[in-house]
This record gives sequence, structure tokens and C-alpha cells, in this order.
Amino acid sequence: MNTHGFELLTERDMREVRGTARLWRHAATGAQLLSISNDDENKCFGVNFRTPPADSTGVAHILEHSVLCGSDKYPVKEPFVELLKGSLQTFLNAFTFPDKTCYPVASANLQDFYNLMDVYMDAVFHPRISEDIFRQEGWHIEAESADGPWAYKGVVYNEMKGAYSSPDSVLAEQSQQAVFPDTLYSLDSGGNPEVIPDLTFAAFREFHARYYHPSNARFFFWGDDPEDERLRRVAEALKGYAARPVDSAVPLQPRRETPRQIEVPYAAAQGEKRALFTVNWLLDERGDIHQALLMEMLEHILEGLPGSPLRRALIASGLGEDTTGCGLETDLRQMYYSTGLKGVDPRKVPEAEMLIFETLARLAEEGIDPAAVEAAVNTVEFAYRENNSGRFPRGLAAMIQALSTWLYDGDPLAALAWEAPLAAIKARLAAGEKVFEEAIRRHFLDNAHRATVILLPDQQLEQARIEAESARLATAQQACDATARQRLVAETAHLQAAQAAPDSPEALASIPRLRVDDMPPFNTPLPCREENLAPGNTFLCHELPTQGIVYAGLLLPLDTVPHELEPLLPLFARCLTEAGTARRDFTELGAYMAAKTGGVGADVSLGTRCDSRGAVRHLGVMGKAVEDKVADLFAIFQEILLEPLRDEAMLLERMGQMLLEDKARLEHGLVAAGHAAVGLRLRAHFTEAGRLAERTAGLSYLQAVRGLLRRLEEEPQALLADMERLRQHVVARPGALLDVTAGAGGLRCAEAEGARLLRSLPEQRRGVPVGVRPLDLPDAEAFLAPAQVNYVGKAANLIDLGYPYRGAMSVVLRSLRMGYLWERVRVRGGAYGAMCTLDRLGGNLVLASYRDPNVDETLRAYDGLAAHLRANPPDAAQLEQAIVGAIGDLDAYLLPDAKGAQALSRYLSRDSEERRQEMREEMLATTARDFLDLADVLEEVAKAGVICVLGGAATRAAAEEHGWVTQEIMS
Repeated sequence: MNTHGFELLTERDMREVRGTARLWRHAATGAQLLSISNDDENKCFGVNFRTPPADSTGVAHILEHSVLCGSDKYPVKEPFVELLKGSLQTFLNAFTFPDKTCYPVASANLQDFYNLMDVYMDAVFHPRISEDIFRQEGWHIEAESADGPWAYKGVVYNEMKGAYSSPDSVLAEQSQQAVFPDTLYSLDSGGNPEVIPDLTFAAFREFHARYYHPSNARFFFWGDDPEDERLRRVAEALKGYAARPVDSAVPLQPRRETPRQIEVPYAAAQGEKRALFTVNWLLDERGDIHQALLMEMLEHILEGLPGSPLRRALIASGLGEDTTGCGLETDLRQMYYSTGLKGVDPRKVPEAEMLIFETLARLAEEGIDPAAVEAAVNTVEFAYRENNSGRFPRGLAAMIQALSTWLYDGDPLAALAWEAPLAAIKARLAAGEKVFEEAIRRHFLDNAHRATVILLPDQQLEQARIEAESARLATAQQACDATARQRLVAETAHLQAAQAAPDSPEALASIPRLRVDDMPPFNTPLPCREENLAPGNTFLCHELPTQGIVYAGLLLPLDTVPHELEPLLPLFARCLTEAGTARRDFTELGAYMAAKTGGVGADVSLGTRCDSRGAVRHLGVMGKAVEDKVADLFAIFQEILLEPLRDEAMLLERMGQMLLEDKARLEHGLVAAGHAAVGLRLRAHFTEAGRLAERTAGLSYLQAVRGLLRRLEEEPQALLADMERLRQHVVARPGALLDVTAGAGGLRCAEAEGARLLRSLPEQRRGVPVGVRPLDLPDAEAFLAPAQVNYVGKAANLIDLGYPYRGAMSVVLRSLRMGYLWERVRVRGGAYGAMCTLDRLGGNLVLASYRDPNVDETLRAYDGLAAHLRANPPDAAQLEQAIVGAIGDLDAYLLPDAKGAQALSRYLSRDSEERRQEMREEMLATTARDFLDLADVLEEVAKAGVICVLGGAATRAAAEEHGWVTQEIMS
């Protein structure tokens, strides 16, 4: 068969993708196209290239950013951003992997999908990658004057400075490089900040010319759009190209017979003495699907649960605070496995390493608990059958899976066809084979190709990096004569002028757009039926096509919990599923839950009531199971709620372990994702839900965890008493709500089991409702950490300022985020990202930057929002674009379980369909006048807003200059 110049190579009906897969080859260029046709309305497209780096300059990463900065057909500065401004996209991004670059898009709207495809194909094959774009996205010396001071700027440069400030990121990168010392995987495709300035514009252009050719391309489609049109559109994009040899093969890492050990410093706070380490093994090629699936199960057996033997041995040893390592890595040509500890005494690393091998040897010799095997097989099978990719479209998850074999010239359908290898593994187990014990021997104990990577704390590293960067700039400046210096000043001015210059109306008109008239005028209600199971107990039903899976949650009110017990809530929630019960220890409980369900968890659930702005606060016990296991799921709920572990010594031990894990995760997350901590802190100034979130997940919670660890040592019995007192406030029938998302049969099963569960709960709840206590927070504060970047936040509450929410606000603020803030903070400021979020129920407006080299410049950008709106009223096209993009956010594509969760959230917040329809109509009716009206609001935000900044030297300098309250957060 030949269609539009494509030859059909393979055709297969596949249950796994619920459709038909066809592999095509473009006759003229040799480009391959994998087309999967099914009934998924969330249509996906991707074009992917093998892009093997030759160094760590980050050329592949910088190019990934740059090709989306204008093309021949779409000659605007950033078509990517223009699409984000006014599209119904459900996914729009690009990824750089160690050996490939992917450009995926998704949309549930067919015309929008075609628009996204066309822009992306022109971007990758015909980009306008000028020297200005290279400087902006990669790196440049910013020279405001010939005499200095000069500085390195660039989006990727600062992104990677942020990555190299995170010990977790450094450990992950070094672990991969240590396993693959002789191949391209020993390089950093993202870019090492110390090496990025070695990249020349000529090398950058040559990389594109070499690898971004159709002969090196792999196209992917998924969804319910017509296949013939897929082929026609790609064929049109490939006109004029001929086949060309492209040497982009990814070589195999030769196996080594001697283990390696590598020590690497990481930037640590003063007084920090703890190390991180991993042991890493090279495994088989990813193309062996049977082995890949088997290793997924083995990963679950070893570390998938709190009581898994390797995880339990490492945590119980007391040698470290939390496990680390990526586990099984399957995105490269050869898989590898990585495990280790963080928060470990460097002198104890050999002991911890020996513990790993002793544990593996014991499992291989004595055998693995059959319950752990059953749990692993069920967990992996459940995950494949559910195919729940969250907000990441299912089609794009399938594309990444296909590339794991396809990229290395293997069968792209092999990685998607998991039914047969799953059945083969289950048959081997049924026959009595010691499948996983043999895998441990082969892949770990008898595998000499391994590397131990140790990250050692270095309190001088952050300052040394600053000084090295300054010295490099000084050397560059000294090497320039007067003419060269003036040329750099002129280049800086030219780049700044180009960044500030608006696109022409003609260029903007080239971007394909949807119109406001294309937007549906009415919201699509989510199914939510309310019933009473018993007096005071609500049953919320969301009947949706869930492929036979029941998603159930029991919500227990927290309104009587005293203030002093609030910081215990996350620990209490974890204890429910990770400490064990009177019937089973935590290892047995974890295995039982994994064998019977698709997962059970508990967490604090917070929201805001739209009528009062009060906090909606619950402890949520959530789980999922296939319909014939619903009784098991609810029996587990009952066991963890009503049969707590009574072995005090074991409970104290588990509490200590969980608190250390929380401490390590919170501390390491600050440098990697400081914008999240800044956002939580800012919201705590204004709303009850914000204050509770800060006390149970933010910087206040980190301090509370440190205090709880001290209490555990000094007054363990008092801490146990508080935990029991908290239980009496939480676990009870009054006000409990059962929420279930399932098909009709699943809802009937859940209703009967839920009624039984509710009848078993205590009739009385301890205490009386209490309010949420305010936090005493300064209006401007800085948290200091060993980081090369900053996270800069400013916030205010619009309702408190006298500006209740209107739908037009969402339109204008989204336009500012994708326009002014993107240009000022990211493009011109060099930050990796800028966010602007409005909680319409609570009124919180939060501005935050991500991996930002600046502090004051970013705050000035925030304060310039009002002036920008007044000076730049939108024209008709810009207004329409802003409205369409906001409606796209409102109508975000959701999988069935997410629809149920969204319906629950709206119910709890009393966010009625009438209120939401009013919001939609206000958004659709937004005018240019609304942009000017919001300028008045944002002027008040500039005056009254509170500030929170987290970062390194630049944060410290700004805090000292402005007199902000400061705190060393890592101490």
C-alpha cells in the first residue's frame, strides 16, 4: 500500500492501544511514521530526532528551545508562545533526552490539532535560528558598557545553573554518566553551565543541519483523527527533501569487568556534613521487552513499597535519611538501575553499599516472599491496564514508550505490546521458576559493570562557582581590545532591542488561530450525583467510563483538629498506609494493598469555599481497584483506620524514618523547585487554606518536621499521645463523605461497601470546630540556600484589596503570563520560567519566577504590570487570542478519574455550575476595557503585595539591601 508517498511497513490491531497501529515509511526521505488510530479524542502528534551530543555544551537542549523561536512560514519571535496564548492545546512542549529530542503536541479540537502540527513541523525543519536567538536561549555575555560589569545570560544557561544547584539533579546526572563512561551518555545533553559558554554559533547551526532532517525523523500520531490526513500533512511538510545518510546511531556501552567509584562535590550549606550516594548497574538493551517488564516488577519488589526489602533495609539501618537513585531507567538504549541513600555520613558509605549487596544476596539465596511477587505483578499489570498518564496525554506516553525501541532501529510496537511478555512472566512464575532471584544474581550480584557515585558536601563550592564565573568573564574582558568591547556592547544592545521589539501584525497574522466563535458557549458539566448513605454522611457518585476500575475516597473532616496538632497531619496520613496495623506489619500491609488494589494512600486535602473563603479541610483516604476487588479495597480502608499499630516501639521507629524522609525530600526540593515553596509561603498571608497548606507542606512544615524529630528523641510518649489524640479528632463517622468515580456497576459495589465502612466508624468525633489560626509572617522575607539561581515571588489578595473575581481577570492575567511576564522575566531576564496564578475562590494572586538569575529586576517586572497594560491595550486579534487561550484552560482535557476529582473539588468548594457558567460568559465577553480596569488592580498589588524570595548570593544581596527578614533555610 502506498499513500501520499508513504509505504506501509507494518499493520497490527492491538488491544494494548485499543486500536490499530500502522508503521509507514516515506519513500523519498526514509522518514518513518507510526500511526495509532483509536477512539481517544485527545489527539497527539510528535516529531522526534536522534540527537547524539558530542560534548556537554547543551547544544541539543539549546536547539530544542531555539527552533520554537520562529520559522520561515511563521516568522514571529516565538510561535510556541503565540500558540500557548490562544490554543485549546492539551499539551505543547518539547523535551531533550540524552540521545533524542522530541516535539510533541496534543489537542482534543481537530482544527487546533492541525494548527499545532503545522507550526511544529515548520519549526523543526525551517527554523530562523539567528545569532540573537542563540544568545537569548543559549548563552551570551551581557555587556551594558565596555568597562563592565559583564554577566553571562541565557535561558538554558540559567536553567542548568539551577539543575546544578540541586544535589538530586547532580546525583542523577553523575549516576548516568558513571554507568556509561564510553558513550554519549557520559555527556550532559542538557548542558553543564561551566561548558555551555564553549558552544559557538557555528557549531549550533551545524548541529541542526546534521540531525534535523527528515531522514533522521520519526513521526508519531495517536487518536481519532483521520489517518489519511495525517499522511497527507506530513507528506506536504516533506516536499523537496530527498533521502540523506545521517550518522546519528547510538552506540552500546561495552561491558566493563571492574566496578568504579566516583566522588563529586555538591554545593552545601554551612555546617552540612551529609553525603548522597548511589550504586548503579548497567543492564540489558531496552529492546528486550520481556526483560524490561521483568525488571519493572523487580524494581517494585526491591523498592516499590515502604516495606520492600531493599528499601526497608536501607531506611531501617539508620545510615541515611531517605533512599535515592532513579531505580530502573528505561529511556536509554541500555537500561540501568540506580539505588542509594541521601543524608548519609560519608564515612558510612562503604557500610551502606555493603548493606545493599548483602540484602540482594540474601534475597537471591533465601528467596523472595511470594506476597511481594504477587504485589509486584499486580501493580505493574494494573498500571499497564489502567494506562493512567495523568495530565500527560496517553498518546504521548505511548510515543515515549515506542521510542524506547524505535529510536534504536527496533520495532516501535514491541514496547507497546506488553500483553504477551506479561503472560510469559506469569507463566514462568506459575511453573515455579525463581524468576526474580535469578534476575538479582544476573543483573546485580554477578554484574561487574557497576559504578558507585558519592556526592560530598562542599560549603565553598557555591562561592567557588561565582568566583570562577567572574574570573572567566574578567579573562574574556581582558582579551578584548577596545573595538571588540564595543562590538559586545553593540551586540547586547541589539539583542535587547530585538527582544523588546514587537512582532509585526503581518507576522502575527501568520499564526493559525481559533476564533472566539469556535468556542463552545456552555460548560460541560461533570457528573456528580449526591446521595445520603446515612444521616450526616454523603455519597458522591461520578458515573464515568473507567474501564472497570473504581476510584474511591473517604474524606474525614479536620475542622476539630487543634492548632498544635496540625503539623502532625502529614505524618498521621502516612502512618495510615506506611506504619502497619494491628493485623499486619508495614511490609505485609504494603504487599497486601499492592496485591489487591491499584494503590491506597492518604493525605491532607485542602480547598477554599467560594461563599465564605473559609478552608475546606479533610483527611482523604483514597484508593483504586478493579470492580471485583472493591470489597478488598474497603476492607483495607477499614483496617488502616480502625486497627492502628499498637507496637509502640515499631510505631516510633517508623515515625522517625518517615520524618527523616520528609525532611530530606523537603530540603532537597527547595533548590530544585523553590517556586513551589515560595508560592505556599505567599498564600499563607491571606487565606485559611493557604495557612494550612504552609503548615502541612511548606517551609513552616519543614521547621515542624525538624521539631518533631527532636520530640521523638526527647519525649516519644508525649508524641504518641498527640498522635492518638489526633486520631480521635479525625477518624469518626460524623461529616464523613464517600466519593466514588466508576461505571454503574462499580458505583453499586462501592455504595454497599462504603455503607458498611461508615457504619464501622466511631459515632463521635473528639472536639468542637475550631478556626484556622493566622500565621505571623513578615511582609518581605528571604530564604537563603546554596543555589546559583533564585525563586522570586510577590503576592496580594485581590478580594482583600476590594476587587472580587470576574471572569475577565483570568483572561487578562493569562495574557500577561504568556506575554509581558514571559518577555520580561524569561526572554530578557534569563529566568527559566515565570508564573502568574489567581485563585478565583480565595482571591490570591501569586507571581513567581523559576530558576531566575535576578531578584530586583524581576520584582520591578512584577510592579510594571499595570503600566504595561495601560500602554499596550490589546487589539482585536490579541483580545481574541487571550480569550481562546483562557477558555482552553477552562476546558482542560481530563481522564475519568481526574474528572471525578474535579467534580469533588467543586462540590466541596460549593462552586456551582451556575457560578462556573457565569465565569465562562464573563471570559467570553472580555473587552479591551477589562485590561485597563485590571491595571488599577495591579497597581494596588505593586503597592500592597508581600514578597518572598528563595535563593543564593543574589537573594542574600537583595535582602541586605532592602532589609528583608532573612533565614538560612538549610540549617
